Amino acid sequence: MNMQRIIVSLVAVCALFLVGLLGGMGTALAAIFGVLLPYLALVVFLGGLIYRVLGWANTPVPFRIPTTCGQQKSLPWIKYAKLDNPAGPLGAAGRVALEVLCFRSLLRNTSSQLLEGGRLVYATSLALWAAAMVFHWSLLVILLRHLRLFCEPVPFFVTFLQEADGFLEVGLPVFYVTSIAFLAALAYLLFRRLADQQVRYISLLDDYFLLFLLLGIGLSGVWLRHLTKTDIPGVKDLAVGLVSFKPVIADSVSPLFFGHLFLVCVLLIYFPFSKLLHVAGAFLSPTRSLANSNRRVRHVNPWDYPVKVHPYEEYEDELRDKMKAAGVPVDKE
Repeated sequence: MNMQRIIVSLVAVCALFLVGLLGGMGTALAAIFGVLLPYLALVVFLGGLIYRVLGWANTPVPFRIPTTCGQQKSLPWIKYAKLDNPAGPLGAAGRVALEVLCFRSLLRNTSSQLLEGGRLVYATSLALWAAAMVFHWSLLVILLRHLRLFCEPVPFFVTFLQEADGFLEVGLPVFYVTSIAFLAALAYLLFRRLADQQVRYISLLDDYFLLFLLLGIGLSGVWLRHLTKTDIPGVKDLAVGLVSFKPVIADSVSPLFFGHLFLVCVLLIYFPFSKLLHVAGAFLSPTRSLANSNRRVRHVNPWDYPVKVHPYEEYEDELRDKMKAAGVPVDKE
């Protein structure tokens, strides 16, 4: 069953890439895959993102439910954990920042193993944390580097990132460190999901599809940059035209670019409805963003509106005769 999920996910990503590749071979289809589909993907992405975030923001949280793993603030002479058990909004903001920037909770993730003799041991999963850090930060740098295609003139920080990312000056065009790190981190995450029996058991079709989709985007991008060259000025004209709502598709743009672009569009459409939306949920999670002040501050439920109740005394007054006839004991005769 698990092998079927892997094969279906891989075949689906390959088929999507071929669809985009074939779409870039004709002038009419190129307009659809290069102009109409990116606009549609962006609308679905933004609309879905806003819808999901508003849904989370409107979910009532009548009491504080922060997760804690340290001493709570109590007496002045007792030192408390300012980040693991924040007492105010500043500490809660610091914990959210560490979670978003450094994946602090993932660093504390422990893996268990049952040894011979029934001994259970725990160890920190540093490899998983390192792969997640490399993947997310590399993806951020890659996205920022791609701004050079959408902006004219290119912002100074984008130029700085390009020079810093290609400091090894290996190959022509230069290999970017984040491109290799991005693919290596994804390869490890896929290998871990395949090699670890427990992780493989809980893996769904969605998990494999997202990994193969991201790998497809990364591999096609590297292939497009270093193996099959395309008309970069034509790609930039298309990107700038999309931003300015005056798209122009050059005939010299390689069909491989449309395959790469189609995978990106699929990712944007799928993003708001997948597990990838944790990037927005991290800021709205009450277990992370709320301070633990339950014992120091009285919290009144704002949704505790007056409700008409029917106490037992009134119930007995209405049905006393019937209760006596049925042999049910009553408080008042």
